[in-house]
Amino acid sequence: MEERIGKIVSLLDEKKAESIQVFDMRNKDYFVEEVIIASTMGDRHGYALLDYLLEKLKPLNETFLHIEKSDDWIVVDLGDILIHLMSSEYRSRYNIEEFLQDISAKIE
Repeated sequence: MEERIGKIVSLLDEKKAESIQVFDMRNKDYFVEEVIIASTMGDRHGYALLDYLLEKLKPLNETFLHIEKSDDWIVVDLGDILIHLMSSEYRSRYNIEEFLQDISAKIE
């Protein structure tokens, strides 16, 4: 799992995703084991990040179960890993980091 997370973070970093954060949700009351959140520099950047992830991860046998896309927020479901690619505005508005930290705090 750590190797997969490291690869995803590295790919996002290569293509200039910003403020990349990883949340370990194992042993928490959440539906995936890991959540990755990254800020995009706009809608075209978000779509380019998604295309790059698809291009690089599919040959590594990653299965993309579902992809939800909008100009401000892209969610990629890999089954046990969830990736959020968000514009800075949406990231600030929805503050998923606080939500995930709250879940972690309740369990610990």
